[in-house]
Parts: sequence; structure tokens; C-alpha cells
Amino acid sequence: MYTGGMDAIVFDDFCCTPLHEGEIDVERATAMAPMLAALADPVRLRIVSMLLAAPEGSSCGCDLEDPLGLSQPTVSHHLKVLREAGLVEGERQGRWVHYRVVPERLEEIAAALSPTGALV
Repeated sequence: MYTGGMDAIVFDDFCCTPLHEGEIDVERATAMAPMLAALADPVRLRIVSMLLAAPEGSSCGCDLEDPLGLSQPTVSHHLKVLREAGLVEGERQGRWVHYRVVPERLEEIAAALSPTGALV
């Protein structure tokens, strides 16, 4: 790109910001891929949304069945995938398990996908 006046000819090395600036590095992308894959399922995305909206920030897995219209084994499977991806954690309370979202994981995803997040 020409940036000089009539007396000087200067060409910049790049016409725009190079694509590699601000990218997520391989290690971070590898670590984040399972979280994003888990959230790519509509049921699991709804579960995360429901847990975030829960009055006390957590909910028993059994309370997710009716709103999702799914059986207990299916809800348990989806919660297992979210748990293995590090997006939710469960705490046993008697014979029930109450789940909550791990906010640091969502913050990590949001930061990485923000325009300057990959640089953090």
C-alpha cells in the first residue's frame, strides 16, 4: 500500500492487520475444543442456560427432565458430557445431585472469542 507523498514512495509490509495477530494458539484451542463441542448440542446449551437461570445458581438433575421433555437417563448423559468438558460440576445432596455451571469456563470461552481475547 502506498503511503508516501509525491517525493517519497513508501510501501507498508501489510495492507491490513495480519491474520495471525490475536489468534488462539494451538494449546488453548485444543483445551477449549471439548467445551465448545459440548455446548454445540442444543440440549446441553439449554441445560447450561437453565442452570444459569436457576434461583440459587444450581438445580437438581431431576428438575431438568420435565422442562427439557427428556428422560432421566438422557438428561444424565448430557450432564455427564458437560461435566467431562468442565462446564458444570455436581454436588451430591442426599440421593440427588445438584449441578451448577463453572463460571470460569464460560468466562474463558467468552474471552477467547472476543476480538482481543485471544491475546490475553
